[in-house]
Amino acid sequence: MMEEEELEFVEELEAVLQLTPEVQLAIEQVFPSQDPLDQADFNAVEYINTLFPTEQSLANIDDVVNKIRLKIRRLDDNIRTVVRGQTNVGQDGRQALEEAQKAIQQLFGKIKDIKDKAEKSEQMVKEITRDIKQLDHAKRHLTTSITTLNHLHMLAGGVDSLEAMTRRRQYGEVANLLQGVMNVLEHFHKYMGIPQIRQLSERVKAAQTELGQQILADFEEAFPSQGTKRPGGPSNVLRDACLVANILDPRIKQEIIKKFIKQHLSEYLVLFQENQDVAWLDKIDRRYAWVKRQLVDYEEKYGRMFPREWCMTERISVEFCHVTRTELSKIMRARAKEIEVKLLLFAIQRTTNFEGFLAKRFSGCTLTDGTLKKLESPPPSTNPFLEDETTPEMEELALEKGELEQPKKPKAPDNPFHGIVSKCFEPHLYVYIESQDKNLSELIDRFVADFKAQGPPKPSTEDGGAVLPSCADLFVYYKKCLVQCSQLSTGEPMVALTTIFQKHLREYACKILSGNLPKTSSSSGGLTISSLLKEKEGSEVARFTLEELCLICSILSTAEYCLATTQQLEEKLKEKVDVSLTERINLTGEMDTFSTVISSSIQLLVQDLDAACDPALIAMSKMPWQNVEHVGDQSPYVTSVILHIKQNVPIIRDNLASTRKYFTQFCIKFANSFIPKFITHLFKCKPISMVGAEQLLLDTHSLKMVLLDLPSIGSQVVRKAPASYTKIVVKGMTRAEMILKVVMAPHEPLVVFVDNYIKLLTDCNSETFQKILDMKGLKRSEQSSMLELLRQRLPAPPSGTEGSSTLSLMAPTPEQESSRIRKLEKLIKKRL
Repeated sequence: MMEEEELEFVEELEAVLQLTPEVQLAIEQVFPSQDPLDQADFNAVEYINTLFPTEQSLANIDDVVNKIRLKIRRLDDNIRTVVRGQTNVGQDGRQALEEAQKAIQQLFGKIKDIKDKAEKSEQMVKEITRDIKQLDHAKRHLTTSITTLNHLHMLAGGVDSLEAMTRRRQYGEVANLLQGVMNVLEHFHKYMGIPQIRQLSERVKAAQTELGQQILADFEEAFPSQGTKRPGGPSNVLRDACLVANILDPRIKQEIIKKFIKQHLSEYLVLFQENQDVAWLDKIDRRYAWVKRQLVDYEEKYGRMFPREWCMTERISVEFCHVTRTELSKIMRARAKEIEVKLLLFAIQRTTNFEGFLAKRFSGCTLTDGTLKKLESPPPSTNPFLEDETTPEMEELALEKGELEQPKKPKAPDNPFHGIVSKCFEPHLYVYIESQDKNLSELIDRFVADFKAQGPPKPSTEDGGAVLPSCADLFVYYKKCLVQCSQLSTGEPMVALTTIFQKHLREYACKILSGNLPKTSSSSGGLTISSLLKEKEGSEVARFTLEELCLICSILSTAEYCLATTQQLEEKLKEKVDVSLTERINLTGEMDTFSTVISSSIQLLVQDLDAACDPALIAMSKMPWQNVEHVGDQSPYVTSVILHIKQNVPIIRDNLASTRKYFTQFCIKFANSFIPKFITHLFKCKPISMVGAEQLLLDTHSLKMVLLDLPSIGSQVVRKAPASYTKIVVKGMTRAEMILKVVMAPHEPLVVFVDNYIKLLTDCNSETFQKILDMKGLKRSEQSSMLELLRQRLPAPPSGTEGSSTLSLMAPTPEQESSRIRKLEKLIKKRL
């Protein structure tokens, strides 16, 4: 019972001393300590183990106990002192609180006294300043009254003077007085409720109306609509009247300008009527010469009459342009059948020259047409005038080098008058587009004729395969058309021109490039009767001559140049055309056509070299490998393969020096074609003795080294082969070496042989294994047990891969595909 009571006491004590983490953290911050006894997670057992880590340390247990007892006594003394010190704290606190309350009451009384005194002071100040505020208000009202009376006096006198001067047509004095009267009248807007003020305002408005009608009448008298110009020229009265019109309603000014310009261009409408000979496009120069004379005549006679800010010369020119555009549109619609390309281009050239003349002389600040406004910031468009100044010769030179410039950021337009007249020619640009279509057709026909007459390009091993000169000529002509059409229009005609470009790019790819690729009996990749007959007779498959190889490389280089330049041409077209039409510019189909030509050219080169190596591989498969008695140098068929590679590859590499990536593609495609074919013929070498397998392994290694060196074979400059190509060769030829190593291994014991096969060939399967057994010359009875053992030893495919295994079985391997082709060939030979 005593022990249970002690345990309960200890548990209650621990529960009382259990502090929250927040309290424990606060204690540690106030009383930091490194003593283990002060830690919240104190463990007596661990502490004792720390004091007595070993049995020998128990010898000084008495000293440790004495130290702990001494520490306990000190803690008891400290606790006793603190408890005694807290005896009088409550009484002292209550006394301090009472003193604080008394001090607060005294402070509150003082604040109340200060507030009362402040209110009394404020009341006293208001009484002192009341009279001063009244005087200030009186002074301000008096000043306002005097100013208003002065303005009223000025307004009344000004209105009287204005009416008198208007009757006497003293426009010079009226111009100065009217502005002052209107400024004074603005001060009386808040007094319009007073009848006298309202009456003065109405008199001012009446005077303005009278002035406007009087000035219009004076101009009508000076410049009658149906008469001739007044011989005496402009008068000072009209010059002053223009100053007054600047102040009046803007409609008065616009009416004056409209009537003057209409009267000034009346002669032009008569001289260049639709039924006149000078109105046709061939005499369009006379229109612009007439307006230039009129501008000179205006400057001499009327230059000082109108204010400079009216820009009358520019307004006359702009109105002339609008009238000319309308008249030209009418006459071209009526005589559309008479428009020829040269005549149209002549008229457009003269018109754009005139627009350039206007841009040099005027700023374009008077353009009010919604489509022809002076732009302060560059618009998001690709107007041809927004590019850097480059001469056509420089552009053609850049095009010949395949350096069509990239799109530039548009800058502020230099010619705000562009299209103000020439816009009328846009509906008739189909004549120009049809002409370019015809010219390009003739150009393509000339290219075809020249190619037939001159023949294929000469072999070249110095600067790489030559690009056909017709290619550069074609794109130079495209560049000329593009620059010329962009100056004529950046709208629908540019889209039509793009369609023409697409048509003739396809024709060039078909007639010049694809049409001149050498033809072979097996170029289509399928079987033909002639190829089978030749093989049956033992003759070699027809191969390309040196000139034909150079021609293929030249066509490939040309197609590569066309592909890159067509892409740049598309970017240039999108830069020139209006932003809303950029989505309709797409030359992807034509670029795909040139890519197809490149692929066909590479395939022809691969087939030619592949066909050259076929007899050697056939000879390899027909050699009696079971009779080989010793391993010597590389076999004759290897020498033959290497000879063909050394003959073809340097020629192809030198002629494709300018297009290294496509030479790399050629190497990769050849490796992908030759290696599976080599492995297929390797399986046909049966039976093979141990020495024969060693000789084949040596030959395979020789071919592997030659293939690894293929990209730089026969070259004075040795370059490292591309990693992608090296990976293909190493993977394919290593598989061939592993097959031969399996053939060389003894087939007994069976388990070791099968395990060795699974280890050496990662893509092991029963079909390949049976081919290896055939190469070893094993009988079918022996093979069956080994195949059964292989099926047992093959690792089971992981779950979820049934679909993929099914697909792999459905897709034939290169060896299976080649075997099927050979079977088909034999079948056709028998039937023949």
